[in-house]
Amino acid sequence: MQSVIQQIEAKYMKPAVVNVRSGDTVKVHQKIREGAKERIQIFQGLVIRTDQKGGHLSRITVRRIASGIGVEKSFLLHSPLVVQVEITKRSKVRRNFLSYMRARTGKAARLTGIEFDREAVNALPEVEAVAAAEAEAEASTETPTEK
Repeated sequence: MQSVIQQIEAKYMKPAVVNVRSGDTVKVHQKIREGAKERIQIFQGLVIRTDQKGGHLSRITVRRIASGIGVEKSFLLHSPLVVQVEITKRSKVRRNFLSYMRARTGKAARLTGIEFDREAVNALPEVEAVAAAEAEAEASTETPTEK
């Protein structure tokens, strides 16, 4: 039996989130609202930190170099403003917090890449199953009744 806290947390969690690790290069699609307009902004960079992976407060910190300046953004993975997280490259690292990457630039900032199945990692089976079930439900309610 789940505790009351776990039940409340489960209510705010997304059905499935990509398994992001430190050392991954990711594209984070974030919803931006400017007045009445809404758009999707993509932030691509290296994941230098992951926090609280199991809970609804799971967070990643992504770093990139923009115009010669290091920029870091933290994203709550279960936030409704984070539309999608796509892993583009996976690297071999032995730490969770890659603070040493802040001091590195150029070729020194490269990490050794490892082989991984990009489609399998980025696929969310639970979300696809839910979408398929919704499509079947719509198809069954829209049966043609011609007489």
